[in-house]
Amino acid sequence: MESVSRSATTVAPTRKSLAAWIALIAALGGLLFGYDTGIMGVALLGLGRQFAMDDTTKQLVTGAIIFGALFGCLLTGPLSDHLGRRRTIIGVGLVFAVGSILCAMAPSVGFLIGSRFLLGLSAGSATQIIPVYIAEVAPPQHRGKLVVLFQVMVMTGITVAYFTGFVLGEEWRWMFGLGVVPAMVLLIGMLILPESPRWLLVQEREADALAVLERVRGDTDWAHRELAEIKTVSQQHEGSWRDLAQSWVRPAIVVGGAISMFSQITGVNAMIYYAPTILVQSGFTEQVAVLATGSSTILVVLMTLYGSYLVDRIGRRRYLLAMIPGSVVALAVMGYLLLGDGPSGPTEQWLVVLCLAAYLVLNCGGFGVCIWLINSEVYPLFVRGKGASLGAFSHWFFDLLVTLCTLSLVAALGVSQTFWLYAAISALAVFFIWRYVPETQGKSLEQIEHELRAQRFFPFQKKA
Repeated sequence: MESVSRSATTVAPTRKSLAAWIALIAALGGLLFGYDTGIMGVALLGLGRQFAMDDTTKQLVTGAIIFGALFGCLLTGPLSDHLGRRRTIIGVGLVFAVGSILCAMAPSVGFLIGSRFLLGLSAGSATQIIPVYIAEVAPPQHRGKLVVLFQVMVMTGITVAYFTGFVLGEEWRWMFGLGVVPAMVLLIGMLILPESPRWLLVQEREADALAVLERVRGDTDWAHRELAEIKTVSQQHEGSWRDLAQSWVRPAIVVGGAISMFSQITGVNAMIYYAPTILVQSGFTEQVAVLATGSSTILVVLMTLYGSYLVDRIGRRRYLLAMIPGSVVALAVMGYLLLGDGPSGPTEQWLVVLCLAAYLVLNCGGFGVCIWLINSEVYPLFVRGKGASLGAFSHWFFDLLVTLCTLSLVAALGVSQTFWLYAAISALAVFFIWRYVPETQGKSLEQIEHELRAQRFFPFQKKA
């Protein structure tokens, strides 16, 4: 068994163009997720005037997609284990398309909240199933960059949303309706992609699993060896929710859930949702606030692209430890600049924008690159769908908590104190990463599972 694991850590052959094509089409779900997340920050400016919404109503409209995602990510785990990764992603694309159309047609705030909830079902499903699908198809040495392509698409979607909103002005119906275009591309594209070979093997479809590996790897001998390695962890059955409570599985749940939690309670989505509102309150015009935030997200896209290269070079854990401490500093300085009546002049105003950009690049470029990658890698095969569901649930639960509380928290504590609170939480996240997050770089999914079973998963366990 150990010799099989070692062989899988060497450089596997792969048809790079096919593997990249598979990841690119599947990752369009991330583009949809990012677009529907980012467009809310711009659409709120026009929606607030048309429907005369107060802060509470704005938080409900914004939070509806997150509330839906809580249900979507939990439902998708068992669904993807039963129906397969590919067919589940096709369903995600269909729901995205329907939700986008309904949002664009919304005659009232209540209808819009319901439509955003429907979009949330698909958004939550996307964050659970798409990284798992890509990870199970990708070769080990390219798994990092291919799974991170999902997050690249998320940030690209957010960026497209901000600039689409800038061009369309107050035409919020068009902003929502345009989401149907990438949804249809995802739906149609998935019809031609293969199923996950690991899921096929669990379903006792060994010949089909081998055919997919031969197609993606382009090497029959290697496909046979990889299939043999997958068999070392395949239990030929779908695990239940109760199986996640097994003592040897719990470390994976802790890491996946905590990384997802910290990615949210350090404040990044609060910035994405409410940055234009915060900048307007700091003295910027609405157009400048939208452009400044949109420009920051371009930098995040570039950092995410570079990060997708680094995580396969220096590792997931080292990458996070290099990025997150800098976001603590950016938050602390931004909080200082917003003390009292806020920036005293143009120089301090633009320093706020610079700190905002630095924070988004370091936090979103750090957690964003690793969150879905780690959640797609650490869980055992027989409960991978359900484990990834719990990781996605943690992300969306704390995203909802932050979304519903941010404007109220700012009103109660003040902008500066809120940012300092996020800075303190970010510092706690650095300690957790150093102590508990394992390095998965270059390892096959099966080797990671062997380490989990052997209690050599946490960094401190390997040093013992």
